[in-house]
Amino acid sequence: MSTHTSAPPSSRRWIALGLIALAQFIVIMDTSIIGVALPEMQDALGFSQENLSWVFNAYVVVFGGLLLLGGKLSDIVGARRIFQTGWGVLAVGSLVAGLAGNAAVELIGRGVQGAGAALIAPSALTLLMMLFGGNPGELTKAFAVYGAAAPAGGTAGVFLGGLITQYASWPWVFYINIPIALVALLAAPALTPDGALAPHASVDLLGAATATLGLGAAVFAVVRGDWAATSTWLVLLAAVALLGAFIAIQARRREPLMPLSIFRAPDLGAANLAQVLLGAAWVPMWFFLNLHLQQVLGYSAFPSGAALLPMTALIMIGMIAISPKLFARFGARTMTVAGLLILSAGLAWLSFIRPDGTFWIDVLPGSLVAALGMSLAFIPTLQTAISAAPPQEGGLASGIVNTGYQIGSALGLAAVTAIAATAGADQLDDAGALTDGFSAAFVTAGIIAVGAAALALVTFRAPARRSEEVPAGA
Repeated sequence: MSTHTSAPPSSRRWIALGLIALAQFIVIMDTSIIGVALPEMQDALGFSQENLSWVFNAYVVVFGGLLLLGGKLSDIVGARRIFQTGWGVLAVGSLVAGLAGNAAVELIGRGVQGAGAALIAPSALTLLMMLFGGNPGELTKAFAVYGAAAPAGGTAGVFLGGLITQYASWPWVFYINIPIALVALLAAPALTPDGALAPHASVDLLGAATATLGLGAAVFAVVRGDWAATSTWLVLLAAVALLGAFIAIQARRREPLMPLSIFRAPDLGAANLAQVLLGAAWVPMWFFLNLHLQQVLGYSAFPSGAALLPMTALIMIGMIAISPKLFARFGARTMTVAGLLILSAGLAWLSFIRPDGTFWIDVLPGSLVAALGMSLAFIPTLQTAISAAPPQEGGLASGIVNTGYQIGSALGLAAVTAIAATAGADQLDDAGALTDGFSAAFVTAGIIAVGAAALALVTFRAPARRSEEVPAGA
């Protein structure tokens, strides 16, 4: 037996899209808003220098590890129910993180936040498909708005984190989520469709556990980066074993968390691989660009966040006004390859940063080129990954693509950070060494982007005539 509530009238679907984009904005903002507040949190909660990064990683690992479960639950329980549940969990985690009096409680709060985000993100994408999936032209526009919310959230997190830390106190970087969550909980029933309910379907909890633990162990090993230690390799081996067990479980279960057959859908695997590597190139660029502004060019928290606003504005323009039209004309493969190569060109420009450089020459041009590349590659890969799956597996496809981007971001940042530290990024009192380290980070991220472009060229099917599927003016 199933229940279904019809979609809201057309006049309200675009308001609903605003709520869905807000969800994407918040879950990405929560990865970056803590960056500027970390020194104050370290003093207040007693974090060691080596463990401080887990304020970021606790959120990302739980977020990425539970996304598949969140997507599956959206398909079984109903997207709106999971969407609302996610907002409630996020609000509780934010309250715990803000009230934390020690490091352990802080990490618990961040993990609960990540669990809430893992329910919100795939259910939001499922709701988007339910609202706009019947009209290819509208779907492309909706994906553009949704896609633009992600980089906007990342940059706004840095900006708001600096503003809140400077003029309020660090707990408010968490408390800001609570009123937003309450608004989302109240608005969702009126704006979004309820979706199907499958009460007799089962949830693969063992698969969810092995996936989450395996991904968490992999991120932990890379973040730790002590490759001379036997324990690091043991953790990495455990990660491989857990992820292998996850795949074996999925192959044998009657109702798996992630049916392996979903990857038979044309281009779904290629689009997800591109999203993984796009996150691995983009997030390190944003992270080290912010550090360069503060630690080398001497910007304080608030101006540093403001300096990233031109990049964010271009991404939003590119995703909303440029990428959909080019996608309709050239298809996913051409757009993905071109976007990744343009991103690599922007990273190449940034690699020439100087200790005595300026924002206008060293940072702004390269960041704008990179932003253009990001906006061209993100929408085609996201829409291809979601649209390739059967409608009944839309939540699962949403979970897979979100998982790929988040885990790619975490692993990419960990790997690039290790290389940057080797090149001098850990020498805080030496601007020249810092610059060398940050330059190495941009070079490494650029290599990832070029490699991603090459893989996209090989793995995507020959470009279809998208203009036949999507109106040219979409």
